[in-house]
Formats: sequence, C-alpha cells, structure tokens
Amino acid sequence: MDRVNVVIIGGGVVGCAIARELSGRIEDVFLLEQSPRLGMATSTRNSGVIHSGIYYPPDFLKARFCVEGNRLTKEFCAAHGVPHNDCGKIVVAAQQSEIPELEKLAENGRMNGVEGLQLVGAERIGQREPHIRAAAALEVPSTAIVSAEELVKAFARLAGDRGASILTNARVKTLEPRPDCVAVGVEFGDPADRERLRTEIVEAQCVVNSAGLYADEIAALLGNNSYRIYPVRGEYAEVVRARAELVNGLVYPLPHHDRLSLGVHLTKTLWGTVLVGPTAHYVADKNDYEHDRLPLEEFLQDAQRLLPELRLEDLRLAYSGIRPKLVPPGGKGIADFVIARDPTHPRAIHLVGIESPGLTSAPAIARHVAILVSETLD
Repeated sequence: MDRVNVVIIGGGVVGCAIARELSGRIEDVFLLEQSPRLGMATSTRNSGVIHSGIYYPPDFLKARFCVEGNRLTKEFCAAHGVPHNDCGKIVVAAQQSEIPELEKLAENGRMNGVEGLQLVGAERIGQREPHIRAAAALEVPSTAIVSAEELVKAFARLAGDRGASILTNARVKTLEPRPDCVAVGVEFGDPADRERLRTEIVEAQCVVNSAGLYADEIAALLGNNSYRIYPVRGEYAEVVRARAELVNGLVYPLPHHDRLSLGVHLTKTLWGTVLVGPTAHYVADKNDYEHDRLPLEEFLQDAQRLLPELRLEDLRLAYSGIRPKLVPPGGKGIADFVIARDPTHPRAIHLVGIESPGLTSAPAIARHVAILVSETLD
C-alpha cells in the first residue's frame, strides 16, 4: 500500500491548479482524474471567459476569488504562453428602464474591488460594437477570454514538472478514514476493458475533493450527505464564420433575475468565431450533454435582443456543458462556493459547487486550499 501526502480527486482546471500550487511546496502530491483526459467536463465546456467579479455578493468567496483570480490567471497565462485576450466586455441595457439595474451592477462590482468600470451610452457602444443596439452599457475592461483547454494543460504540465503525479482513467471508489490518513480506493484503467482494470489502495494524509459535478458523490463516500449537486446544462450555438465580423468582443445582457445564469451572451473566440450562449436548464443526468438539444430558434430569440441583424441561417449548433449548481430547481438566489473541511473527517477538504467563476478563480482557490492542506500536514 502506497502512502502519500496529498490526493486530489478531480483533474479539472481547479484540481490542476491545486496540484500546481501544492507541488511547489509539498512532496508526494497525486491527482486522480476519472476521465481519459484532464478537463473534459465543466472546465472546458464553457465560454472561456476570465471574469471580473461584478456579479457576486461582496461577502461571497466567488467575489473574492474571482477578483484575485482574474489577476492571477492573466499573470499565469502571460508567463506560460497560454492563449488569452484582454478584450474587456460590455454588459448592455437594452432599454432605458434597465439602466438603474446596470448602475447597481456597477456599484456591486466596485464594492468587490473591480477596477475601471464605466457606464457608457450609445455612441461609445457603437464604437466598440457597431452592430449591437442598446440604450447604455457597462464597460468592464478587466474581463478577458482564454483557451480553457490550454490553461488546464499548463497547470497540469507545471504540476508534473514539480513532481506531482497526475493519473487519468483513475476512479475513486472508496474513502476510508483512518487515525492518521484516509485510505483511497482507486480503480485504474479503461472501464470498457474490464479484464485489465486494477484496484489499489492509497493512504493519503490529506484528500482534496475537487471532483466538480461529482463532488457531492465523493463527499458521500465519507458518509457526508450534506451536499447535493443539481446539474444545469448550458448549450451553445455558433455564428457562421462569414458573419463573425458582427461581434468584436464580449457582449452580455443583464443577468437573469433567477440568477441561474448570466444570460445568453456573445463571445468572440480566440479563433475568430462567435459563440451564442449558454442557455441554462436543469437535467437529471450529469452526463446528459446532448439529449433534447434546443432548436436554433431559441438561441436566435435571445441573441437578437443584443444583435438585431442576426438571422437564423447565421447560426449552427455548437457544444454544451454542465454546471454543478447547488440551488435546486425552483430555488432562488445564488449559492457560493463551498470550500470546507469535512466536519467528521478533517483530513478531507471538500470543494463543492465550483461553477462559474471557477475557471477564473482557479489559481486563487488553489492558494486558499494550499493553506488548508499545509495546516492538515503540520
């Protein structure tokens, strides 16, 4: 039986950022990812936006880690050659009656420490986005876009260079608390090839549950049933390349009142296309990416509120992603990140409900978790 210092469960962007942070200061760090590749789920099935921190209540971890993560992520990308673009964004008020809501959003952002926010009128909007029609907009210069896949790879590569062991096709089946460790039962191999599967037990002095959509199920392996994740699927369409010049950067509506999402927005990608989305609706299955996809007409209806000259023939279906929501269907408000020790088994640290702005927040979350891990190992 192997004995290690830290086992990180989940190889998404947050898990890889934690591995990179810990491997610089702790030996015997292991990251286990159940999929064949890192970051295959929520981490790369999104808009690829480095958020600013304007949306979240000032006392939320989401606000703190997003603002800090915005700076850290950009610094990391610049230092390690991760493709990104400091394009900024505008959040638009389609009508005059929405301007007070835009002003509240700006004030919330300033309370969170977001710099450079400015309300602008139709003339400035036309200079930035000639095809967008709006009464006013909030300019958010710190927002950027990033190649989420390359960011995950860079975190993982640096973690490996520092000595971390990163294992894919590694599924955690059991967690057994022991006096001075947690015994982690791991099944290795391709699940489709049952004859070649093998199971091993690893004793970890600290376990970090960063399993994304499955973080509630990992917590339950320790008998902790206090968390429940409600998967929400977001779907994207893409504007055909011949019409990609209609959008120059990032254009957002005001967020939905139910706070289920930030609304269908327009994203000019690093490769020159334009994404429309994501939508947001609850699904029963955490792997349900494709069943009953929305028709293009639904994307068009939302997109035309921002971009009136968009036509149905300009759109093609793109990919979808699933977010680990903590608010159930019919619930109100937004939930914060959960980053906490297991109340019964303090050698386990749970990260639950790490949805947007998780991509942006990853390096800031990693710094926070590194302190908790160090306290566990002392």
